[in-house]
Amino acid sequence: MYIELKNISKTIKGTKVLDNINYVFNSGKVYGIQGKNGCGKTMLMRVISGLIRPTEGTVNINGSILWKDMTFPSSIGTLIENPAFIDSYTGFKNLKMLASIKGNIGDEEIRTALTRVGLDSDDNRKYRKYSLGMKQKLGIACAFMEYPDIVILDEPINAIDKDGVILVREILNDLKKRDKIVIIACHDAEEMKILADEIIQMERGKVL
Repeated sequence: MYIELKNISKTIKGTKVLDNINYVFNSGKVYGIQGKNGCGKTMLMRVISGLIRPTEGTVNINGSILWKDMTFPSSIGTLIENPAFIDSYTGFKNLKMLASIKGNIGDEEIRTALTRVGLDSDDNRKYRKYSLGMKQKLGIACAFMEYPDIVILDEPINAIDKDGVILVREILNDLKKRDKIVIIACHDAEEMKILADEIIQMERGKVL
């Protein structure tokens, strides 16, 4: 499994937010994207996810070209910026609704995903009652619960306590062992060294 970015550029209102990016991501590794706010990290993640179409260049996923051969990657889980779920549903009900779209997993796998991020699958609180850390954990669980080929996490440890950070490390290591491509962004440089196998530095829309 691989993702090849070739000459990726994105211009918005005359400003080039991604500038001729070339990179190859291979399965079985965690890639960390670092850079100051506005450097293009989140925009690059959106391009790989199929949420934003580049102005120039191609995204090749295992021989299939995004926006030509497919609208979105066929197997991907993402947490980009802030997680968003239905306020009146519990965490379990939110994940069950999303899992029903493909039907790849059942209740047991959903409960396992919740437990792995430190949430109680029997918690009857509605999502609107969740703390920021709980919302973040639910977003991570949603991204990996079906074990897709590509997992993209934008600031996954944001608002998460120390115990939660350890759980995130364990989840990323498990995804590596399952031969997935994992791409993360993280402001904490020291934590990034622990989480990522390969760190990509970005500045002004370019990969340095």
